[in-house]
Amino acid sequence: MGWLFETRINGQERMLAAMSWAAHRLGGSARGPVHLATGIQGEDAAYFYLRRKGYIVVARRWSSGLQRGDLDLIAWQGELLCFIEVKTRTAHDMAAAEAAVDRNKRITLRKLARHYVRQLPMQESPPVRFDVLSVYVLPGKPREFVHFEAAFGWREGQEYELR
Repeated sequence: MGWLFETRINGQERMLAAMSWAAHRLGGSARGPVHLATGIQGEDAAYFYLRRKGYIVVARRWSSGLQRGDLDLIAWQGELLCFIEVKTRTAHDMAAAEAAVDRNKRITLRKLARHYVRQLPMQESPPVRFDVLSVYVLPGKPREFVHFEAAFGWREGQEYELR
């Protein structure tokens, strides 16, 4: 990754942070539960983290309209379509952030991913991977990222399966 690309990503990240700060200070942002704001902050950080790793992010907070829930991030890594569930924490709790992606959450993510893949204008479904990206936003410390590539597969009990 070149310095120009890195500089551009850093600038975009700082601009987003400045706009969020200004909206909050001017009262333009909706005041909602703190955990939702933390989640959005983590998804924004995950977006830039993935961009720096060379992913092409094509959707954020995608929902089908037919299935409840949403897909936090959808990105291409080469020929591989990645569905990324982002979990954000403000402390290192006893349970890791990625532990929150339980069986029911995985079922929901798979259903949403099927809806997304079906609407792609391709003859064949691309190979797919399900990732979990834990983001730790700790006060006074740099963000920490723990990326679990191929965290689960299309079926329960399978770590990873190309489809």
